[in-house]
Amino acid sequence: MTTILVTGGTGTLGRLVTERLRADGHEVRVLSRHAQPYAVDLLEGGSGLDAAVTGVDTIVHCATSPRGGADEKAAAHLIEAARRAGVGHLVYISIVGVDRVPFPYYRTKLAVERLVEQSGLGWTIVRATQFHDLLVQLFEALAKSPVMPLPAGVSDQPIEVAEVADRLAELATGAPAGRVEDMGGPEVRGFESLTRSYLAARGRRRAPLNVPLWGAAYRAFRAGGHLTPEHAVGKGTFEHYLERRFGGRRA
Repeated sequence: MTTILVTGGTGTLGRLVTERLRADGHEVRVLSRHAQPYAVDLLEGGSGLDAAVTGVDTIVHCATSPRGGADEKAAAHLIEAARRAGVGHLVYISIVGVDRVPFPYYRTKLAVERLVEQSGLGWTIVRATQFHDLLVQLFEALAKSPVMPLPAGVSDQPIEVAEVADRLAELATGAPAGRVEDMGGPEVRGFESLTRSYLAARGRRRAPLNVPLWGAAYRAFRAGGHLTPEHAVGKGTFEHYLERRFGGRRA
């Protein structure tokens, strides 16, 4: 039986990865700041982290933070502890376009990729496009106003988080594979189209407004640096997700 540690194992992605691995008969340890018995803050590291990784065969690193530099510090602590414990395989979930879009959070994810690659551990990295859940969080915030400002000319390729969890579970039970193929959702869609589907599902009347922005990150998003149409492996569409979450309501 393989022992696998999932960081961020109570989060949107990590929880599903944990469920799939346990269903397949693996011993899974969930590491997060509040999950006993492995309640560990990766930014602090220390003896609790060492205890969590002792005896582990594979780590699936799903934990992340929007705070600047936090992911790099957390990954460094995790890698150091994994080396000490002799962990054989580190699997990391990253984002499509981290090497093409100069967005601060993307730069951090790319920096973590480099740490993983240079860790001396066996490693696997897979990049995915944005989850459906993330788009809904964004639209929920924007829909508080009668007018929903959208980045003009930007498209997205959302993917079902469960499909990414399936892939991570598969990679975690295999040999280190290096950088594997990206995962993208089934459709590349303009933000206005996605917004209108969201509004219909929520039964809300709002006015989408395309707003031109500025800066290198916006130009890269507009150019599709965060998309991977050649790897549109996802099956679940945004509409399928909305129907499941909101019960198929229509405006």
